[in-house]
Order: sequence, then C-alpha cells, then structure tokens
Amino acid sequence: MQSPRHRQVDPSSRSSASTRFLLALAVAAAIPAATPAIASDDDAARVEEAAGAPVLSSEFVPRGDGRRTIGRLPANLGRSAIGVFHADNFAPFLAGGAGAAAGSFADDEVRDSANSSGSGWGRTFQTAGGPVWGSLFTAAMFTAGRFSDRPRFRAMTYDMVDAVIVNFGYSQVLKVAVGRERPNGENNQSFPSGHASNAFTIATVAERHYGWKLGVPAYVIAGVVGASRIQLDKHYVSDVVAGATLGYIVGRTVVRVNSHPLDKGARGVTLQVSPIVGRRTRGVRLVATF
Repeated sequence: MQSPRHRQVDPSSRSSASTRFLLALAVAAAIPAATPAIASDDDAARVEEAAGAPVLSSEFVPRGDGRRTIGRLPANLGRSAIGVFHADNFAPFLAGGAGAAAGSFADDEVRDSANSSGSGWGRTFQTAGGPVWGSLFTAAMFTAGRFSDRPRFRAMTYDMVDAVIVNFGYSQVLKVAVGRERPNGENNQSFPSGHASNAFTIATVAERHYGWKLGVPAYVIAGVVGASRIQLDKHYVSDVVAGATLGYIVGRTVVRVNSHPLDKGARGVTLQVSPIVGRRTRGVRLVATF
C-alpha cells in the first residue's frame, strides 16, 4: 500500500474557492426558479398526476402541494426511506452494482493514475461537497424555497432536504456494515463515498424537477466531487460509483414518493405502543405508520 501523501494548501484560498463554487451552484439552481413559468403539456400532465386535478398552467398551481410541509417532513422521511426498496429502483441498482463491481478491478490502477497529477483541484471540490458546505447549501436552498412563490422550486428544495437526510442515513449504515479501509488507511469508512452520494442525491433531485437543463451541470459537478475523493486518495473508484448509485436512487425515490397525491385522512406519523407479555418474554412492541 502506498503511503499517504501530504499537501499543504492555503486555507484562505481553499475557502474562497469553495465559496465561489457554492455560490455558482446556488445561482444555477435559482435561475429556473426566477424565470417565468410557461407550462408545457408534459408539465401540466405531471402536475395533474401529482395533484389529482386538471391544471391549465403552472401559474395556477397552489403555493404548497399539501404534502411537502415542515410538519409532514418526519412522515415523508419515513416513506422515502422505505421507498428506496421499490421495484422502480431495481434497474439502477443492478447497473450501479455492476459498475462498482467492474470498477473494483481497476481500483489500484485508477488510484495510481489519479494521484500522480499532484493537482490541488481535488481539495476545492472536496470542501465544497463536504458535509459542512453541503449542509449549508441545502439549508439555504430550503429556506429560499419556503419564501418562494414558485411551486416547482419550493418542491425541489424540500425534496433536497428530504433526500440528503435519507441518503446520509443509508450511507452511514453501509459504511459501518461494509467496513472497507480507505486507500490512505485513514479509517474503515471507505465504502460508499459519502461525498459522491450526497452530490448525486442533490443532482438527481434537481434533474427530476427541472429536467436536463439543470440536471446536466448538476451531474457534472457531482461527478467532479466524486473524482476529487479519488484524487485525494480518500476513496477507490468503486466507492465513488457505489456512492453515486446510492445518491441517484435516493434522489429519484424522494421525488417519486413526495409527488404522490396526499392520502385523504393522512395525519402524518402515528406510533402505537403495546406490551408483549409471555411466560418467558417481556417487551414492548412499537408500530410506526407513515
């Protein structure tokens, strides 16, 4: 195993570069929200399917869809977490699993090639796609969405928060369960790449709401964030592919689940608690309904 290499980077320059990157991404995401909406037939059909009523123009869509509210966030998180195991995700799961398996055969070669450049771009995108800046970006987008009168933008920013939380839970569970050592030997949380999964989660949510006009740049940025982790010797290529697959599945799941019509009489999360008493058994049964 190659010994980790240490580079010295000016913290102030790294911070300013990261700030510029995040501002650019926020502006790119906000541009469609600030543009007057011209509803196409496809847009009207999607809104009609989600709302259960005919819609002639996106200007007539209510400010909130009733499903994406702060009060319903716990219930939506539960539905999204369970919705990952939907048959709709079977094809991307197989494709991503095959890609990660194929990438594992080239882990060492890609690592040697990526780490031979000595470029500092990896640290910039690692910081921008890390948990601190990623959380600040998501929170800022969500806050902007709460004050926006654009239904699509409000829905996208809400789904971003939902998806990022669900993705974090699954990525951490997988890291602990797999326990793969990082290429630099730092710890045993290499698989999957959390940076890549988070970046692809946000990119997928953006693409699902705005199409490829925002999806293409979002996926490109997500790919560079994943590549930065390889360049910095924090992950193997198979880790990044697995993280990208997880993020893609979680992002598309959250948008699909949150776009379903609101069930009549739904009240959010209900919790039933009942004792379990037997000759040799004592316990409590918890049943959560989302």
